[in-house]
Amino acid sequence: MNISTLNPARTAAPRAPALGAWWPLLVVAVLAALPLVLSPYLQELVLKIAIYAIFALSLELLVGWTGLISLGHAAFYGIGAYITVLASPEYDPGSLAVLLALAMLAAGAYALVVGALSLRTKGVYFIMVTLAFAQMAYFVFHDTKIGGGSDGIFLAVRPLLKTGSQVLVDLEKPLHMYWLVIACLAGCYALLVLIQRSRFGHALAGIRANEQRMRATGYNTYAYKLAAFVIAAMLAGAAGFLTASRNGAVNPELLSWHESGAVLLMIILGGLGSLRGAVLGAVAFILLKELYSSEAILGPAAKHWQLTLGLTMILFVAFMPNGLIGTVAQWKARRRAHVEGDVS
Repeated sequence: MNISTLNPARTAAPRAPALGAWWPLLVVAVLAALPLVLSPYLQELVLKIAIYAIFALSLELLVGWTGLISLGHAAFYGIGAYITVLASPEYDPGSLAVLLALAMLAAGAYALVVGALSLRTKGVYFIMVTLAFAQMAYFVFHDTKIGGGSDGIFLAVRPLLKTGSQVLVDLEKPLHMYWLVIACLAGCYALLVLIQRSRFGHALAGIRANEQRMRATGYNTYAYKLAAFVIAAMLAGAAGFLTASRNGAVNPELLSWHESGAVLLMIILGGLGSLRGAVLGAVAFILLKELYSSEAILGPAAKHWQLTLGLTMILFVAFMPNGLIGTVAQWKARRRAHVEGDVS
């Protein structure tokens, strides 16, 4: 049995135009050149969006591809951020490569434990177990001296990457920080594209469509889901590393269920099952949050931005059930049908 047949979207989709294969590279090139024209504020905003896009892509692997809805994904994001600070030297810059690897490995190790237990449950029970494990991690950093308690801890010196005495990347320099984040976003997107097109990605699509059938054909679905859970956590840990390096500080709120809920809203807003949708959802969510919390634009109403943002999310879900990417696809289909109708 060819498991790719379990994903109708892959088999039914027409061959993409040439531009479709190149657009991610064009987007990366544009993003890399933006610091030449952006103000420092807008540059920081793009950085924030790009980091959250990595975070959203990591959750897309679980929710959009495997059908595992997790409310504890922020635990891996926060662990990656905390490990970055805790493993950094107190007065000297740490190694970027080492700290990034440690952040991802720590998040992956915790995910291995959480996944090994939570994946034995399904549905709402899985959601609650992942939330419980995330809250456990949150209170470890919030209520103990390990992570500085509720105030968090500061990163004394941002890490750098060097070979011998030659410094290649110094995150104390804003441009280096910017280009590293864009490179990580591009790398994360490319990795997930490769996974999606691989046998492993087809298996995850099959599990989401019909896990019982996949087991009947001989697949160890538990092992596949656990592998996806760990990979997603490691990517979230990378986003945590970038957040800690950018902000120079971490606090327990990075592990809170609010962060898990926010990133879940991003991929729902963008459209489940699409990498482009995850990125688009992160862009839309962060921009809406910035808009509604801006006193210069909304005045006193900016104090209630959570309410305004919540109402906006409800409207988006009600009128665009397939997310932003689904709306774009529907618009293209209608336009194509209109053109074909005119030609006939």
